[in-house]
Amino acid sequence: MTDLRADDFLDGKLQITQPVRGYRSGTDAVMLAAACPAQTGQSVLELGCGAGVAVLCLGWRVRGLSITGVEQQVAYADLARQNAERNLIAMQIVTSDLQALPAALRATSFDHVMMNPPYFLGGTHAPDRGRAISRTEATPLDLWVDAGLRRLRPGGWLTMIQRADRLDGLICALAGRAGAVTVLPIAARQGREAGRVIVLARKGARAPMRLMAPFVLHQAPRHETDAEDLTLQAVQVLRDGAPIQLRIAKVP
Repeated sequence: MTDLRADDFLDGKLQITQPVRGYRSGTDAVMLAAACPAQTGQSVLELGCGAGVAVLCLGWRVRGLSITGVEQQVAYADLARQNAERNLIAMQIVTSDLQALPAALRATSFDHVMMNPPYFLGGTHAPDRGRAISRTEATPLDLWVDAGLRRLRPGGWLTMIQRADRLDGLICALAGRAGAVTVLPIAARQGREAGRVIVLARKGARAPMRLMAPFVLHQAPRHETDAEDLTLQAVQVLRDGAPIQLRIAKVP
């Protein structure tokens, strides 16, 4: 991986090096970080952290976290370490497949696990191998959820972002193991179908599922110019680093 560039996130509050032609994190990673309800002093694990965009956005917003990232691709794991150092955010990166985690990590429980599993089941692979691995599912979605739940302490929170048409798979994978499920649809524009969903679930909880009003990214009803037209809520999250307020129920 030789062609790299530094990208600004959170309106330049973070500078994160990513490959020019490989897999590049963007809005989805920032939204995932904004939805994670971690608080100072807690521990967070991200499965499939790539170059570290999501977990570094979270680390910038919430100081004093104990952060661990898992990434199977060596080049991306190395970038995550470099990006953490560059942005002065303490973070441990483990280079491993999520189905073969090191014993020390398997023996550790976390307050929060977050993940952005590959979106696509098949089809034409991207020409860049790193991009193809990051975008195309090799490990089934239910095994991602299983790996996340196993690393959570009782009562811990799992935060995920995924394509909206795969919501049923997430809900099935959580059944009987996590509750207080909160689903936030993400729509590009008002009146459009949601393309993504953010899903939060609490390990061992039994509270019913909640479906939130959509988070709308753009103000205009259609894309007409190249000028940015983010909604105020989107500006606060994507530029200012604000959390997504989901009013999570207090569950015993």
